[in-house]
Amino acid sequence: MFKVGIITASDKGALGEREDKSGSLIAEIVEVKDYKVERKTIVPDEEKLILEEIIFMSDELKVDLILTTGGTGFSPRDVTPEATIKACNRMANGISEAIRQYSLQITPRAMLSRGVSGIRNQTLIINLPGSPKAVKESLDYILDSVHHGLEILKGEASECARK
Repeated sequence: MFKVGIITASDKGALGEREDKSGSLIAEIVEVKDYKVERKTIVPDEEKLILEEIIFMSDELKVDLILTTGGTGFSPRDVTPEATIKACNRMANGISEAIRQYSLQITPRAMLSRGVSGIRNQTLIINLPGSPKAVKESLDYILDSVHHGLEILKGEASECARK
């Protein structure tokens, strides 16, 4: 069972002015797939705070997967990708490219997503969109492949499964 951390980047959510529907939906989806949610938190759209939370979840809680939601658009306050890039030792660009490619079949506005994916030590980090609809579509599309990627990252994938 892989351990998951969920970070919602939202100024209004952090102030309690907006319900965190996307973060809650992520938790529901991954729990159905037998992932264990270790921590779910909301932080303001501040690069330093997002970065600190990613590092805490990765280095202290030792989660296997961090899923972020929000902060990937064009607003000057959307800084989740920048925090993620600073946290990562290696990038996993194919995941975010796949999300955008799949989402472009649904809406041309998917091209406006700046989300990234990467690896910090033994933790995979994926930026998801902010809307619940886009979160569900993205996770439905990537989660099986991400699970296999986590098995490889953790050294748990069999040789047959890699082919």
